[in-house]
Amino acid sequence: MSAKEKEAAAKPIFTFPAPLTSKCPMKSDKKRDSADLRVHNPMNNGKIIITTVNNRILALLHKDNRILSAQVLKTEEHAVGNIYVGRVQSISENIGAAFVDIGGGCLTFLPLAEAKSAHITNRKADGRLKAGDELIVQIVKEAMKTKLAGVSAKLTLTGRYAVVGERPPIKAAEESTRQKPVSKRAGGAVHVSAKLTEQEKERFRNLEPLKQFAADYGLIVRTNAADLSDDAPLITEVAKLSETLAHTLQIADMRTCYSCLYRSLPDWALFVENAYRAEYDEVVTDLADVYRDLHDVCGMASIPVRFYEDAMLPLGKLYALEARLQELTDKKVWLKSGGYLVIEPTEALISIDVNTGKYEAGKEPEETYLRINKEAAEAIAWQIRARNLSGMILVDFINLKNKEHEAALMKEMRDLLKKDPIHTRVVDMTALGLMEITRKKIDQSLAQQLAR
Repeated sequence: MSAKEKEAAAKPIFTFPAPLTSKCPMKSDKKRDSADLRVHNPMNNGKIIITTVNNRILALLHKDNRILSAQVLKTEEHAVGNIYVGRVQSISENIGAAFVDIGGGCLTFLPLAEAKSAHITNRKADGRLKAGDELIVQIVKEAMKTKLAGVSAKLTLTGRYAVVGERPPIKAAEESTRQKPVSKRAGGAVHVSAKLTEQEKERFRNLEPLKQFAADYGLIVRTNAADLSDDAPLITEVAKLSETLAHTLQIADMRTCYSCLYRSLPDWALFVENAYRAEYDEVVTDLADVYRDLHDVCGMASIPVRFYEDAMLPLGKLYALEARLQELTDKKVWLKSGGYLVIEPTEALISIDVNTGKYEAGKEPEETYLRINKEAAEAIAWQIRARNLSGMILVDFINLKNKEHEAALMKEMRDLLKKDPIHTRVVDMTALGLMEITRKKIDQSLAQQLAR
């Protein structure tokens, strides 16, 4: 029985539109007016699921009976996005870094290139950093293996539709060449996601309220903004982020060292914010605390939030999440044609080998190999995203003698990777026939997250 059929057979489940009360629909809640409820349509396809699997809380994007992306949620005190008043413990000129203590025994890594933009709170800033300086830093990379957590002196706040950051300081040379100062009335440059269409880019760049905010702050419009039919939610969010950033900078001088000035949203909330809205219809959870808080995150975007409750059929069992996650850690991935992939992560890179397996070539092997390679390309794009593979990825497709076929395969791969929210690109085909792919590292791979 498929997940959809199991869901239809389960006990009635209700969907609560975001504007309604955030109270969980527990069994004792039977007196609720039925006009406030609408029965969930089990035919809805994509959904974000937040649940517990093997004693770990996970957020997953589930669509077409498979997991498109997944994240093991953390409850660490020093989370990515948090802003602190830290103290420079030492400086290493030879590697161009300052080591900043943010309290609680957490030592972090700050590139010295950011010293000029650092907000120093215990002395007048002069563009240099010294041991003992107290400054504002934001965690941008979590600690991994032997590497310290990375911090930045350039503060940014991320929302569903936009990213707001400090406006870069104008260099003296640039200032002297200006004919007249740029006023707030004139507005600033609005930056936009590269994944937006040219028409969408033009629309947001010319939005007057955004230009006004961009006069004082760095502003990037995210891909999710394309789903808006009305610009009001975007403008409201930018105003809120700008106000929060200004307040954070304002209170910094009045706080003691190691104070947390700003705490990032929980991991599950960031997962919902960063997911493409077009890929899911609703957010489903069986965790009462998460359900109560989901409305604050989903309310502005009018995302339906549903609480699932069935002791006989838990949410993880309903969608066979344990088996799906196991498939995403297996070395071998079978294709429908009978071919298969072998995915092997190493310290330096990730290798993916495409094999014909049980598939018989027939009379025209070249056409057969192209067909298998295209099927493999679709599976590889999915596996890269679902497993959260990053860094250098080398793919050994079945050799194609026809250069036109090879070019068609390259184009197919590029088109598939454009759907990945994380920057991923096809670099080239090597002389040995290996396709080079790079993907920006945002977090540990799914296998590493499940193992920690």
